[in-house]
Amino acid sequence: MKFCRPYFSEIFEIEKNMDLQPKDSIKKFEPNELVEIDSVRQIGNKFLITAIGCSSKRKIQKPLSEQEISNLVRISGAEFSYDGDGDLFLLGVEAKRISIAYQFDPMFAVNSSVVDELPHQIEAVYKYLLPLPRIRFLLADDTGAGKTIMAGLLLKELFFRGTITRALVITPGGLTKQWAEDELQEKFGLSFRLIDRAVFRSNPNEFAVSDHCITSIDFIRQPDVLAAVEPLHWDIVIVDEAHKLSAYEYGVKIDKRERYKAVEKLSSKT
Repeated sequence: MKFCRPYFSEIFEIEKNMDLQPKDSIKKFEPNELVEIDSVRQIGNKFLITAIGCSSKRKIQKPLSEQEISNLVRISGAEFSYDGDGDLFLLGVEAKRISIAYQFDPMFAVNSSVVDELPHQIEAVYKYLLPLPRIRFLLADDTGAGKTIMAGLLLKELFFRGTITRALVITPGGLTKQWAEDELQEKFGLSFRLIDRAVFRSNPNEFAVSDHCITSIDFIRQPDVLAAVEPLHWDIVIVDEAHKLSAYEYGVKIDKRERYKAVEKLSSKT
C-alpha cells in the first residue's frame, strides 16, 4: 500500500523558510491542495517551481520570489521515512479525529457519553441551545426531566467544537460534589475543579488558573471570593437551581439578594 506523504499535514508541520528540493511535499503553494516539488529553476530574481498536486496529480508551475518561498511550509522531504514512533503518530491522528468528529456526527457528545438520552433532552440541546449565536437560556423543566444531562451535553458539545475553553458551574452547596463526580466526570468524562474555602485559602488564584471550575452559590457570593472571580472572563457559566437567586419588586424598588447580585455581576463576564 502506497501512502501519500502529506496525508496528515494539518497535524504535523515540519519546517518553514527552507530551500526547496525535488520530492519535497509542501503546502500553501496551492490554496486547497498539497503538492510535491518536481523541479526548481532560478530565472532572474525568481524561482520557477514545478510541482505535482498530491490529490489532483496535475502539473503546476509558478514563479516565486524568495519572500513567497519563505511563506511555504514543508511537510516532508526527500529524506522522509516511516521510522518514527507509531504510537505517538496514532495518538496524534486520534486527537485530530476527535477534534473534528462533530462535523460528521452532529450528536457526538451523546454518542461519547454514558447517558440514556431522552427525546426532549436532544431537542433542547441540539435544536434550541446550540444553534443560538449567544447562549442565554433558562431550562425550566420539571424535577427529574434531566436538566443536568442537558447541561452536560451542551458543555461537552461546546468543548468538542472548540467554542468554549473556560467554564464555571455554580450549584447549591450540597450538590457540588455530585455535579463534579457523578454527573460531569462519570457520565460525560469532563474533569472539573471543585473549589471551596479550603482550596481557595490555599490558592486564591484557583479560579484564574483552572479552566473548568465548580463551586457553590453561597461560597462564590462571599465578598473576598466574588472579588477574585468577578474580574475573570468565562466562556460559559451554568447556574443550577437558578430559582434560588431571589429578587423582589416592590413598586419601583427592587430588592436583590446576595446570591442574585453575585450571579448578576458574573453574567457580564461571560
